[in-house]
Amino acid sequence: MLGTSEELFDFIAKRLVDFVNREGEEYRIKNKRPQQVRELGLTFSFPVKQLSVKSGVLIQWTKGFKIADGVGADVVTLLQSAINRQHGPKIDVVVLVNDTVGTLAGGRYWNDDVMVGMILGTGTNACYVERDLPSHAPSKKGEMVINMEWGGFWSSHLPRTYADEQLDNESVNPGQAGYEKMIGGMYLGEIVRRVLLRMAREASLFGGPVPAKLREPFILITPEMSKMHADESGDLRVVAKILRDVFGVQKTELPARRIVHDVCDIVTMRSARLAAAGIVGILKKIMPDAFDSGTSGSLKTLHRNSMVAKRGDSGKIVLAMDGGLYEHYTQYRIYMQAAVNELLSEAQAKRLVIQLSKDGSGIGATILAACHSQYR
Repeated sequence: MLGTSEELFDFIAKRLVDFVNREGEEYRIKNKRPQQVRELGLTFSFPVKQLSVKSGVLIQWTKGFKIADGVGADVVTLLQSAINRQHGPKIDVVVLVNDTVGTLAGGRYWNDDVMVGMILGTGTNACYVERDLPSHAPSKKGEMVINMEWGGFWSSHLPRTYADEQLDNESVNPGQAGYEKMIGGMYLGEIVRRVLLRMAREASLFGGPVPAKLREPFILITPEMSKMHADESGDLRVVAKILRDVFGVQKTELPARRIVHDVCDIVTMRSARLAAAGIVGILKKIMPDAFDSGTSGSLKTLHRNSMVAKRGDSGKIVLAMDGGLYEHYTQYRIYMQAAVNELLSEAQAKRLVIQLSKDGSGIGATILAACHSQYR
């Protein structure tokens, strides 16, 4: 994550070649070509200026990556060169897609009502199908998938705290990815740690000197935080165990453990509600008639040329969701859905279906690679 672009892509290429070499014979196509060519769809979860279906220049690294020589380079060229250096199976990169676009494509392959792709994992991002295009937009069908890169969104209205400011200032990309740093799974445990550190310093939360490990950035990962949050035991024994294992706090009182549990709850709820606000923003953009903020209790009458009329009778808008934060964090899903319901009327909320698309970004990239295969 902090090396050179060549080191990073050589690592990816080696893992890829190792995987292909482990394929069973039943997956090897028998044909008359002298060498079988595998066509690869590359899911790339960073901001890119897309130049074609199989080329794109990296704009910046996010999610804790800091590789100076990669910015401004074509990521497909970087990976293809690394694959070629392995001198292994013949693999051609034929499609470059953002992970949200892959998730959308994978979901839409099975369901035409999928209009939004979203990632809630280490980081967060979303894309959607845009039909209100300017005349100069290069689209044959009058619609285009828009990769929002919403992790970089920032507004003074976002509920930023001292913990967010500290985290941002000490990150590898200060001043960037403000929305993502309040939502993404990479950061939630770290936000909790910073709150607990301040409480330990100013209020002796753990009844003694500040534990040394509590000062270590990113020592509390979000999966461990979610375990504390999910602790329903009367004495919060899971909270006690993780405080002991992660921070070296050997003994804690129940009131302190309850505070830790509450902090986990608050940070998770804030993240989920911010993600929900982003979802509702997309709905209002792509279907302003149906999801106008002035609607209360029932939907507005749809115009004859509205999106729903074009899309069929289901009347549903499906959001394909990928990412471990959403998939594995039950309480997060509950909070996010509750916030969506709060921001929409009951009738509007019923039209939105959030559908888990496990490994959707990789599956979508594979489908798009097949669509662009030179052997079709």
